[in-house]
Amino acid sequence: MRIDKMLANLGYGSRKDVKKLLKNGSVTINEVAVKDGKQHVDPENDIVMIHGEQVEYKEYIYLMMNKPQGVISATEDTRHETVIDILEAEDVVFSPFPVGRLDKDTEGLLLLTNDGQLSHKLLSPKKHVPKTYFAVINSEVTEEDQEAFKKGVILDDGYETKPATLKILKSGLTSDIELTITEGKFHQVKRMFEAVGKRVMYLKRMSMGPLELDPSLELGEYRELTDDELELLLSYES
Repeated sequence: MRIDKMLANLGYGSRKDVKKLLKNGSVTINEVAVKDGKQHVDPENDIVMIHGEQVEYKEYIYLMMNKPQGVISATEDTRHETVIDILEAEDVVFSPFPVGRLDKDTEGLLLLTNDGQLSHKLLSPKKHVPKTYFAVINSEVTEEDQEAFKKGVILDDGYETKPATLKILKSGLTSDIELTITEGKFHQVKRMFEAVGKRVMYLKRMSMGPLELDPSLELGEYRELTDDELELLLSYES
């Protein structure tokens, strides 16, 4: 990889900024000053330093976000704020994208990465990766609803959902529930409750496969995955 491309990718500024760093003799590869941006570097084995500090190279980025309402799960949009707009510039340079979608008015766990292989693994319909949501429902949720979800319900377009696990946390004029599904149809949780004559008033994703939302993350906050979380995801088989 060219040294100028590597440094630009890592957020050390634009190509112009990087060119200035090189010209000033601030960049060394294996303790030898490098001024030519076309110089190739092996990010895995060469030691690159800027102003005497070692540059840590990473090819992939893995971010956990607590997505707020009003933000869409897309990389770009001309009308609405996207989850990428929330990220710091140093993370945007890796060109991450959301793994799956959360509706604009849905909060909670969203994974962002530039690792296409992991994204495919988590989103593939054949994998049946479980996703758990917390929801507030506008009326009483009953054992009959639990049984219906356990068998699968018919959505408005005639599709029959795969079995889902519905846990009732509080039942009354409004109900608090947790729902675990293993597929990701458009607006699926909302449409499942519509199929039994009820409406979702609030929705938050709590987990995806082995990855659970960090309760310390405020809405709109995000962080890199820990080594343990990443290992769980990479080795996960549903």
